[in-house]
Amino acid sequence: MRPAHKASVVCVVLLTLALLLGPWLSPWGQEHIDWNAIDTPPSPTHWFGTDGSGRDLLVRTMAGGRVSLTIAVLATIVSFAIGLPWGAIAGFAGGRVDQLMMRIVDGLYGLPFMFLVILLVVFFGRNPYLLFIAIGAVSWLDLARIVRGQTLVVKNAMYIEAARALGVTDLWIITRHVVPNVMGPASVYATLTIPGIIIAESFISFLGLGIQEPQTSWGVLIADGATRLHAPWQLIFPATFLAVTLLVLNVAGDQLREAMEPKKQGVRL
Repeated sequence: MRPAHKASVVCVVLLTLALLLGPWLSPWGQEHIDWNAIDTPPSPTHWFGTDGSGRDLLVRTMAGGRVSLTIAVLATIVSFAIGLPWGAIAGFAGGRVDQLMMRIVDGLYGLPFMFLVILLVVFFGRNPYLLFIAIGAVSWLDLARIVRGQTLVVKNAMYIEAARALGVTDLWIITRHVVPNVMGPASVYATLTIPGIIIAESFISFLGLGIQEPQTSWGVLIADGATRLHAPWQLIFPATFLAVTLLVLNVAGDQLREAMEPKKQGVRL
């Protein structure tokens, strides 16, 4: 493992622990107002300073990161739940079924991703649960294509032919043989989609269509900080955490991809 990859894994672990435990290690609550420290810069009392309402920015940054990361993970699970069976069924069925299912995917590719997410959020309401469902429901297309490509290779394997000769149903073959063998590449891609979903959630929240008060996310904090440039720490800290998170997740995902690449491990295909 390369030093950069080791560092990224360590950073992911530390970042996760910080987001989970950070708010509990501070004497300030997420909505607690310090009337004596409104718009104050970083200090021993408030390490990241306070916002315009006197709330501790360290606690809100950690809480916002927890919300952003949770939405990203749940949205990835939703996209995984849609894209994995879609691609596996299309690749295994072949013929007209495959053509029809993939033409649907191609048609959805022509629609603007962010516009669809914003439309779903506006239509169904600004609910964090609906937000990750909306993002996940439109981010499964690439995963479906990857799974389909892997399925086209797996379905010609000898053990698949043997299962067919024994009269095993197609559904059993897909669930017991195809899906487990395409799970590796699909999981790697799913890991690499988390940073993109974090960006999408942050952008939607930045526009004021995502997470709403009293909850917060990195997008909300960045949007608030962008309007208060006289207090730059309110923008710098959440933006830095967002940038570092995206960097380490991309590097960690790249390491996972290399670790699961058979050719780089000397495995014969």
